Amino acid sequence: MQASTPAQSRFSLCAFLSLGFRPLYLCGAAWALISIAIWVFTPQLLTGQLSGVWWHAHEMLWGFVATIAVGFLTTASATWTGNNPLKGAALAVLALCWLVARLAFLLPGQAAFVLGTVSETLFYLIAAVALWRVIFKARNKRNYILPWAVLALGLSNALYLLAVAQGRAMLLTEILRIGILCMVFIALLIARRVIPFFATRAIAGLNIPAHERSGRVQLVACAVAILAVVLQQDYVLAIGAAVAGAIALYQLVQWKPLAVVRVPLLWVLYLAWFFMGIGLLLAACYFIGWRPPLLARQAAYVHVIAMGGFSIMIIGMITRTALGHTGRALKADRLIVSSYILVFIATVARLTALVNPAVTLFMLHLSATAWIVAFGLYLYRFVPLLVAPRPAAGNTMPSGLIRPRETKL
Repeated sequence: MQASTPAQSRFSLCAFLSLGFRPLYLCGAAWALISIAIWVFTPQLLTGQLSGVWWHAHEMLWGFVATIAVGFLTTASATWTGNNPLKGAALAVLALCWLVARLAFLLPGQAAFVLGTVSETLFYLIAAVALWRVIFKARNKRNYILPWAVLALGLSNALYLLAVAQGRAMLLTEILRIGILCMVFIALLIARRVIPFFATRAIAGLNIPAHERSGRVQLVACAVAILAVVLQQDYVLAIGAAVAGAIALYQLVQWKPLAVVRVPLLWVLYLAWFFMGIGLLLAACYFIGWRPPLLARQAAYVHVIAMGGFSIMIIGMITRTALGHTGRALKADRLIVSSYILVFIATVARLTALVNPAVTLFMLHLSATAWIVAFGLYLYRFVPLLVAPRPAAGNTMPSGLIRPRETKL
């Protein structure tokens, strides 16, 4: 791994606001740490109109997971199109909208809640419009769906907050399902492309099929599941989730997982894909009414998807892509691998807390502690890289665009 000199580690606002991943990875990772610390250890701080488990669910999905997704997409779209969708003042406004929403939802009173709602709605709207602008201008047809997916994610967020304002708890559950499935759709679309791409780039001679056809079927199945939630058709939702999950596991086998066991930057993504497939299958079981003790609560399949699928994928993506886009060698050091293991431990401990009441409190605290340390390690390792210019060879890039040798999706 290339060592950083003092010149390379200095703070540069221009560099920090050059691509979406820099402020949004930092913000998302920091909020992952802070929000779980609040939820598990100091819940008395939740005095806003958005409170309790509804605050936790909202902040994990739309405040953390979706924020990282926006950071990834606004960065990757610069590679796809040759145009940077957000940088400088526009990117600063996006990050400010995110920050205002996080703080506002912690404050008491309706005015703070309204401020948070407006700020977060603007966050997703700005991100969707920025993606539209560069993707449609470049006629990047294979990614035409992405701005719509981000807009759908933002719309589900706005509807969730509206339901909170109206005190409609039952509706909150339905909207949360829609939001999770919108995020699953984005993850299936992007990760199904990039995981095999990363693997074939890293391992000489590894040949992995593209799975374009199965990927399209998978996305249609996920879209059907989203529509089924809207129409309240649980059996159709189960079929859509089952098809998407089964295809994910089939793809995983085809990706030759044994070939990547010695490459942490890869096996972490394979592990996340496994959890995503299993989580979708568990969701299908839940919605057809087959609910053994493991599935008695819908929190079980939600946490398999959200922690095992989204969060393990996130810690893998935000390390791998941050290394690549800051001009560092694509190699996981001990701190990075430790963060992977800790997020996995957090996932297993949280699931154990759900299914074994005798150890719930201990496992919940273990999960939260492992999670906090994992993202603390990420921040310790990557903040110096995210706020500083690239090494000298990368500083000549015009407009902060991604170098051709870096990740192309």
